[in-house]
Amino acid sequence: MKTFTKLASCTAVAAGFAILPLAVSAQSTMAYPEKCKSEGMDMSKADMPSGGMPMGDMPMGDMTDYQKASMDGMKGMHMNMMQGMMKKDADVSFVCGMIAHHMGAISMSEVELKYGDNEEAKQMAQKVIEAQKKEIEEMSTWVDKEAK
Repeated sequence: MKTFTKLASCTAVAAGFAILPLAVSAQSTMAYPEKCKSEGMDMSKADMPSGGMPMGDMPMGDMTDYQKASMDGMKGMHMNMMQGMMKKDADVSFVCGMIAHHMGAISMSEVELKYGDNEEAKQMAQKVIEAQKKEIEEMSTWVDKEAK
């Protein structure tokens, strides 16, 4: 499998697609803006999806490595979205929520690059990463300028 992954990465690069190193993640390369974080928010309930079952209590033992990686990324995105959406200013709340949402898309795409086998899907994931990083940078600049 490692040989296939290396061969696929080399083929993708040769075809003009730059694949990010698998160790790079949205969390390590991009930080959620401080101005998007809500002070005093009780994050102990932030990982409760609308169905009411805490995401942290889901049985992880039966999940594949891919599913576990996806779930970890979604938990981080959900917590940041909840914080961002608690901002009093509707515009700041929207942009902060979108930053978290985009970070979640990057995380999902990184999981695809690491675990996926289909080159077309991996190319889509790479395009998502590139587009979302650019938009996160634009939105973060806006938040730094506009958020009080």
